[in-house]
Amino acid sequence: MLSKSDIKYIQSLSHKKFREQEQLFPVEGVKMVKELLKEANQAIKKLYAVKEWEFIHKQSIPSDIAISIIEDFELQKISSQKTPQQVIALVELPKIDIKTQIFNGVTIVLDHIQDPGNLGTIIRTCDWFGIKNIICSPDTVDVFNAKVVQSAMGSILRVNVFYTALTDFLIMHADFPVYAAVLNGISIHEASIASNCFIVIGNESVGISDEILALTNQRITIPKHGKAESLNAAIATSIILSVVKK
Repeated sequence: MLSKSDIKYIQSLSHKKFREQEQLFPVEGVKMVKELLKEANQAIKKLYAVKEWEFIHKQSIPSDIAISIIEDFELQKISSQKTPQQVIALVELPKIDIKTQIFNGVTIVLDHIQDPGNLGTIIRTCDWFGIKNIICSPDTVDVFNAKVVQSAMGSILRVNVFYTALTDFLIMHADFPVYAAVLNGISIHEASIASNCFIVIGNESVGISDEILALTNQRITIPKHGKAESLNAAIATSIILSVVKK
């Protein structure tokens, strides 16, 4: 039986302030936790699961991971989902320092992405195309937001996501060419994209900020054939990477 303090503690991790304070974030669902146990079980601090899940998966749970067996109604209280999926893991936030990271290949740079679903899908897309790093402006939605984690699926374990002042970062890495995805630029099918580079994707409604555009080497665009005004950030990222990583 979960105590009121347990419930309050787990619920508090839905807020960025407490995630950073506790250095933990919740991961929900059978598929997600299965991937965690397979790829990063050392990062799991505790599991909360119903009896059915524990019975099926107990052989794959390392002995050093604490597990609390809870009832369905208790899972409902600590879950962020309308229909909880049997298990929730509390996972340690990754400790990766941007200052020591080596940026090889294509790196996606996100300027003020606000929609959690977009960020989660971008992370998943980057994982698909073998992109290891994403650089986010400080005002981009938190990567450990529950909706981001859910839409990114297991990819959140395999793609590094950093938050930093983009202007300072791009100036520090001035030897890398920077490509800005905009509505009016050279077609991605005609552009010559360097193998080591940064590709900037802008905010869903206002695009890339002027200060970031000023630091880019080339503006690229996805050719338009219909009447839609724009593509959302996640779809644009997917199309661009499908061309760049062909």
